[in-house]
Amino acid sequence: MSVPLVLLPDIMCDARLFAVQIMALSVDHAVMVAPVTGDARIEAIAAGLLGKLPVRFALAGIGFGGIVAMDILRQAPDRVERLCLMGTSPLPDTPDMAAAREPLIVRAQAGRLAEVLEEVIGPDWFAPGPARIEFQRYVHQIAMDLGPDIFVRQMRALQRRRDQQATLRRCGAPTLILCGAEDVVTPMRRHSFMAELVPGARLQVIEQAGHLIPVEQPEAMTQVLRDWLNSPSRTL
Repeated sequence: MSVPLVLLPDIMCDARLFAVQIMALSVDHAVMVAPVTGDARIEAIAAGLLGKLPVRFALAGIGFGGIVAMDILRQAPDRVERLCLMGTSPLPDTPDMAAAREPLIVRAQAGRLAEVLEEVIGPDWFAPGPARIEFQRYVHQIAMDLGPDIFVRQMRALQRRRDQQATLRRCGAPTLILCGAEDVVTPMRRHSFMAELVPGARLQVIEQAGHLIPVEQPEAMTQVLRDWLNSPSRTL
């Protein structure tokens, strides 16, 4: 029997990000989406989830969820049976990046979350094409439902995140690094960098996808996850 699959969504997203994957994969896998919204520190989010997750699991995180996934790996490497990272980075915020988040936090707290989301989750998150505005609206609606308090917590968590390069170098789990070919938020070079850090990691590219593969190319994403879950460890 396969281990449960735990999906971790990106910033200001929830289970709706993985709607297609949940429906398709839950036919023959135990699938759960864990919230990454509960604290203003990545370490605390990861620790809180570890108290609720199965003993062993396959872990797939995208963006902010990928950052949490790396800290779960750091805290409990023996519980992560296999790992998939998408659109994320093991590097901490630079001082300039951390400082740039402050005006966004202030505006969100002042009731201007919708305006802030236009900047934080812009059209360039998605591959060029007529559907990118529809995708953006879908993700913005999820973000508005989550609200400004969660936005502030996640921004603070990003400002304080640690360098996870050593965590990835020590990773013993079969690892898939998944990249959208049109991702300008976390470009191919960052994914290649992560793949080089993890011993034996495999890098795979999804065409006609930007940063949010699960909504842009849902069927391709589902098939990749299914293959990842079902492949023998030595082939990953």
